[in-house]
Amino acid sequence: MKIDPIHQFNIEPLFTLGHIGNHTIAFTNSSLYMLVAVAIISLLMLASGTQLVPGRLQSVAEISYEFVASTIRSTAGTEGMKFFPLIFSLFMFICVSNLVGIIPYTFTVSSHLIVTAALALLVFFTVLIYGLYKNGLKFFKIFVPHGVPIYILPLVMFIEILSFFLRPVSHSVRLFANMLAGHIALKVFAGFVAMLGFSLGALGWVGGVLPLALTVALTSLEILVAFLQAYVFAILTCIYLNDAIHPGH
Repeated sequence: MKIDPIHQFNIEPLFTLGHIGNHTIAFTNSSLYMLVAVAIISLLMLASGTQLVPGRLQSVAEISYEFVASTIRSTAGTEGMKFFPLIFSLFMFICVSNLVGIIPYTFTVSSHLIVTAALALLVFFTVLIYGLYKNGLKFFKIFVPHGVPIYILPLVMFIEILSFFLRPVSHSVRLFANMLAGHIALKVFAGFVAMLGFSLGALGWVGGVLPLALTVALTSLEILVAFLQAYVFAILTCIYLNDAIHPGH
């Protein structure tokens, strides 16, 4: 039995929407699971209600709201709350799509670099445009740290500028690489269980107990990673926005 841990990341067209020149515009499995994530978030927020004593859905919605709000206040201050819709949307979309992707035979949207890069570039240009809009040329103070001796200032400025423009790379690759590696590991260990069972019969199923246990443990770890990667993406967004709100601080 062949183990193919990469097949789960294939983007498959479901139906064609049209053509632009020689390029086919198709609705893919990736598009479908993006809509699924948005639908789950919308149902959670709309169906949660506004009862004085919250039910389960309302509790989840309120906890999610307060978690993101407290993260913004602690990293970007109260002024950063103007970006709450953006950060909350990013956190919930990444978290829900990651959790949906753990379900067998589903698709993990954030396992593709093009998706995570698009989200990272959205954050990058939001920071750049708002920073210049709010602070003008003072925004570039983020490239000049306080207290740096003049003789090494050019080198420090070069490093700061380089790190600023590399933010979308690190921001996107961190999420993409973690989800890709975790799902590959899950597929490999799960494949071992099936391969041993089909090739060695009853003896193989006994031998598959260890990889099965590792698969269960990795699944639990992936659930934690799904949440943590959404949190890391959100908190880095808050830190970057803090540079636009308070340059040079």
